[in-house]
Amino acid sequence: MWNGERSKVYSRPILGILSVTAILYLNFGDKIHFPIILWQPKLSFIGTNSSRFVDKGNGEFFFVNGWNSYWLMEESVRASSRSKVSEMLRRGAEMGMTVCRTWAFSDGGADGSVALQIYPGVFDERVFKALDFVIFEARRYKIRLILSLVNSLNAFGGKDQYVRWAREAGVNVTSSTDSFFSHPIIKGYFKNYIKSILKRTNSFSKVKYSEEPAIFAWELMNEPRCLSSSSGPALQSWIAEMAAYIKSLDQKHLVTVGLEGFYGPKTIERSEVNPGQWAASLGSDFLQNSATEHIDFASVHAYPDSWIPNATLEEKANYLLHWMDSHISDVYDKIYESANKTQAGAGALIWQLLVEGVEQYSDEFSLVAWEHPSTYKLILEQSCRIRHMFEKGEMNRKIHHSGPCSGLSY
Repeated sequence: MWNGERSKVYSRPILGILSVTAILYLNFGDKIHFPIILWQPKLSFIGTNSSRFVDKGNGEFFFVNGWNSYWLMEESVRASSRSKVSEMLRRGAEMGMTVCRTWAFSDGGADGSVALQIYPGVFDERVFKALDFVIFEARRYKIRLILSLVNSLNAFGGKDQYVRWAREAGVNVTSSTDSFFSHPIIKGYFKNYIKSILKRTNSFSKVKYSEEPAIFAWELMNEPRCLSSSSGPALQSWIAEMAAYIKSLDQKHLVTVGLEGFYGPKTIERSEVNPGQWAASLGSDFLQNSATEHIDFASVHAYPDSWIPNATLEEKANYLLHWMDSHISDVYDKIYESANKTQAGAGALIWQLLVEGVEQYSDEFSLVAWEHPSTYKLILEQSCRIRHMFEKGEMNRKIHHSGPCSGLSY
């Protein structure tokens, strides 16, 4: 499966498509007040079967059609902004989307963010309740979450914060943040974090995270890179160890890495697909990393605007098509074709969606979808044709839907 993040988003339909995450299957100071809910929507866990996701409750295929909103936990801390989180999840559901990828980490708070993990193993309960709220609301709107557990970048702490914690504790570590992948004490910090997350009982639903079907998957890291071990063994070993550790605590949820999709130096036959020679020196390898035991599906991110900044719009679009094709699938149309043929393309996530009032999380690749009619329509059309394909079990046939899909034909 695929997982793509930033491609530049314009109001024009073509770049609305380009900004996707594709998915490919492989082997508070404020207290949170919320009305008492006596029931929750019934959801089943998602598993895998051959090259498809399946709903374990009814055995039907499940297609990932969703988006990224990394800011949900942070905005749930404050009573004044909590409604924005509910609105984003509600809006996503109204557009027919089924999965949202978001951060389940915020380490140290050195960058001004509200820290979930203040020090190794020390948590701010107010922020943990914010994450509880995100998960609770996701289930309320029948949205499943891909929860990322740490950042490779420095934003919200990341692996750099873990290394600084070790150094401040007197541990002899190198200045490279890549110590995160190899030093036993730092790996112990991260394992303790994983355990605290998986063993958490939601303060609203009273359901353990490890028992929560609204969680689609655990993502080990957002875009892992290990430059000091460019041939890949350090990251590969870390992926194997951490994936196995999660599965030892939680056998019900899927696990993914969070890869960008670069091919490493050992995958010479694929190296020409990378956006540049630099991509093979980042310590990751799509094929090797994704084939790791206990990794259930793979992700591929697409950033043509960042990777080939001087290219024309047409060149960026062509590059993205080739990039996705080389990983089995390609943006919305190719994803649909792949799903239709029961191939490995099993979903796409747009980077990133916002609602009004959270502009501080905006980047040049973000949008409030309903403010861009052509892009909004494109998302809705994709949701409707996917829903029709899986619910009706009929392919390539025109049909009109009621509700939000009314008037759309395929």
